[in-house]
Amino acid sequence: MTKRMIYAFAIMLVLSIVMVGCNSNKTGGSGGGILVYGRGGDSVKLDPASITDGESLIVTEQITETLVEYEKDSTVVIPHLAKKWEISDDGLTYTFELEEGIKFHDGTDFNAEAVVKNFERWMVGPEESFPYFKSQFGGYKGEESAVIKEVKALDDNKVEFTLFRPQAPFLKNLAMSPFAISSPTAFEKAGDKYYKHPVGTGPFKFDSWKQKDAITVVKNEKYWKKGLPKVDKVIFKVIEDNSARLNALIKGEIDLMDGLNPSDVERVKSEGKLQIFERPSMNVGYLGFNVEKEPFNNKKVRQALSHAINKQAIIDNFYEGTAQPAKNPIPPTINGYNDDVQDYEYDLDKAKQLLEEAGFGDGFKMDLWAMPVPRPYMPNGKKVAEAIQADFEKLGIEAKIVSVEWGPYLEKVRDGEAPMFMLGWTGDNGDADNFLYALLDKDSIGSNNYSRYASEEVHDLLIKAQTETDEDKRNEYYKTVQELIHEDAPWVPLAHSVPQLAGKSTIKGFVPHPTGSQSFADVTVE
Repeated sequence: MTKRMIYAFAIMLVLSIVMVGCNSNKTGGSGGGILVYGRGGDSVKLDPASITDGESLIVTEQITETLVEYEKDSTVVIPHLAKKWEISDDGLTYTFELEEGIKFHDGTDFNAEAVVKNFERWMVGPEESFPYFKSQFGGYKGEESAVIKEVKALDDNKVEFTLFRPQAPFLKNLAMSPFAISSPTAFEKAGDKYYKHPVGTGPFKFDSWKQKDAITVVKNEKYWKKGLPKVDKVIFKVIEDNSARLNALIKGEIDLMDGLNPSDVERVKSEGKLQIFERPSMNVGYLGFNVEKEPFNNKKVRQALSHAINKQAIIDNFYEGTAQPAKNPIPPTINGYNDDVQDYEYDLDKAKQLLEEAGFGDGFKMDLWAMPVPRPYMPNGKKVAEAIQADFEKLGIEAKIVSVEWGPYLEKVRDGEAPMFMLGWTGDNGDADNFLYALLDKDSIGSNNYSRYASEEVHDLLIKAQTETDEDKRNEYYKTVQELIHEDAPWVPLAHSVPQLAGKSTIKGFVPHPTGSQSFADVTVE
């Protein structure tokens, strides 16, 4: 070979390497490549059973899987790790037949015993470790409110759940991301550090986590569903500012983003290389009162502040047509929604009257905790907090805005430190129980009931609704519950949003799920 030929060959080799690098984010007909997902905040933990926030669950959804799952675009339950099931006539026994031959990412066998070990881990609590378990299944082992009595392996591929009482949304609850099955080998070895390196059966394996920057998951080459996943790697990139995230998308630094400012929707539509994705609305953004702290232990104060917030102005200014005012803790898309409830209209005179009756006619000082990250139900927590602050000022109420990082924010609000706070909820399973019982029942104090609201009448109705299998009767219970909660006013429901996402026009196979979490196994970037 001559020197000229050697030189030409070297040039061709260099060019081929460059071309491979340039196309590393492409996924032609055979798949492959990288998907970069931009989001406004980092995950809190990556143990699915120990978290309640969407920024964490969107990642664990790629790594761990549930016995049953939801359809791609709805909350209809379909088989997943369990290929079929039987329910006893009395609704107290569920028997699941599992898929065979599946292994966790660490080589541990997925079988009935693995399912049992996961549930036995969660069932003992405590609330700060596994908050979702209590809010969906009533209580932990030994508690009178518990729904699950026993989980046992009948053989390698058959597992049986026995309940203390029927639970209408039981299958929908099992499909929720927090009840995904982890490798027992992994969590037994890691103990309370398991959240740093989750191990599941999912389409992607955990690779790395650079705090406040990026989490990377890589293709599970031995995934049990043939042909999936379609990309080699997913990177969850933190870009806190919504506008900066959009600029990164326009520059091609990321492929897909959530938390699009409603005001930027038209800009995205005008960009030929981008597309809009709308997530079906199944959420509520709210202002919550800690009803155990003064003066919010006084119902008239809560009702007064409910009259003091101009919801429509907030929606006009910060949601720009992508939300509707909320009057109930559940959105209108959920069965059992009570449209007959009359909202607390924006009425400062009425608010002043109620404050005077409560003994706070001259106003008071308080802390207003504002969300530090954009969420689908709250595009800009700080700006909304400032609007509420201005509304309260008209009543002589001095609200000091407080904010801390997302993980500590959730922990401190859960533990009752915040007297008044902003939060929201995206439904996990499409059932009213997942809003009303999970967020506002006395059983859920310490998990997802951040207002620490407790009503025996509400509790009795919610347990009846859980146990009742007739949907019409369940809906009547839920409608009555909404009337009682409206009167007690532990929240000011603010908005039900239609979350906006944006992505490259070459994104294929992405269907935003109503719950806010979905696997990226089917997604490609062409």
